Amino acid sequence: MRSYRNLPRTTALLPLAFVFFLFLSSTAGCKHSPHTSDSRLQKIDEMLNKQLPAGTTRSRLVYFLNSRGYRIVSAPDKTLVVAIVRQVDTDTLQPATARASFHFDSNDKLISYDLQPGPETPVQP
Repeated sequence: MRSYRNLPRTTALLPLAFVFFLFLSSTAGCKHSPHTSDSRLQKIDEMLNKQLPAGTTRSRLVYFLNSRGYRIVSAPDKTLVVAIVRQVDTDTLQPATARASFHFDSNDKLISYDLQPGPETPVQP
């Protein structure tokens, strides 16, 4: 069996550094953090996270919302876009509505968004 006592200190730390590197690389792939604590909004969160990653331009986001028929509502701040997003969960066939607040930087690039339960009014044609 190999003894680490006879090796220089830096060589003895290599296995520990390797384990630390593996831990960091395994958690780096888990970039998605939920933007809501409401489980009913999970599918909406997954869809928005996939379609509108951080760095998306404001114009692309507005186009995305309009093309899907999501209603944009007035926002109190110019660095914010607020929309009502409706989607039917394909697993449960239950409709879900969220009020999505999209936050932008000074260059109109998406920083983040958050979701809150939205009004449960029926979808109008």
